[in-house]
Amino acid sequence: MMSAARAAFVLCRYVHVIRCSIIVFLLQRISRSARQRRHSDCGLESLCGPTVNTEHPFRDRTEAGQELAHRLEQHGGRDDVLVLGLPRGGVPVAFEVARRLGAPLDVFIVRKLGVPGHQELAMGAIASGGVQVLNERVLDALHLDQSSIDRVARLELKELSRGERQYRGNKPMPDVRGKIVILIDDGLATGATMAAAVQGLRKLQPAKLVVAVPVGAPETCDQFRHLADEIVCAREPADFAAVREWYENFQQTSDAEVHELLQQSRNLRSEKDRIDQNKRR
Repeated sequence: MMSAARAAFVLCRYVHVIRCSIIVFLLQRISRSARQRRHSDCGLESLCGPTVNTEHPFRDRTEAGQELAHRLEQHGGRDDVLVLGLPRGGVPVAFEVARRLGAPLDVFIVRKLGVPGHQELAMGAIASGGVQVLNERVLDALHLDQSSIDRVARLELKELSRGERQYRGNKPMPDVRGKIVILIDDGLATGATMAAAVQGLRKLQPAKLVVAVPVGAPETCDQFRHLADEIVCAREPADFAAVREWYENFQQTSDAEVHELLQQSRNLRSEKDRIDQNKRR
């Protein structure tokens, strides 16, 4: 059976469709129903596998981050590791990982570039560090000229810059060149934002790019095995439908919370550096 993500790609390429994200969502639901029917028809769990995932949802993003951190322990205790959270929901998860690994924490912001008049259809994205990624298939199909792209990019760049000032103040984005970068979100559904972030970060030349999430659709996690150097999906439930279903508390993370977590992480790093200096004396 063709995967939901692959089927969505084919449909979005050859049919004039505006709401590609809806297609992905519906096909993932169809794929999930097909898997459940296949398990039911088999009647032998030892051959077909369980029909329902028995894991409980995470209590909140903090607990999710703690579980994810356990899966990333091999990256702890190194000076070349940097943890980046996708705002806003990915930052509480990333905070727990950075604290467990003793690594610095920062944000990596991605802003979608929507097609003029059809903002829900992405023609590309811009990201922290001045990186721009364009979807050439969409641009060719809709015959968009450079001036149209530039107008949208300027508007989104303003929003990206506003977000970075709000979260980081006047501090520059950390240099990722030659680093092991762990890119974190609170989950992977279609993976569109994470894919744009990966493409953007690649242009900044990290030594290794790790994508890590507490929970993700199995099909999407499989895609990132080809996009990232390492992918860690702590949970890949067969009955995945939406990220929020795997959290008891999935309240929106505020900008103020993101700023506070970044500051807490800096304070923890400063304290760790102070202790290390005292040990060397």
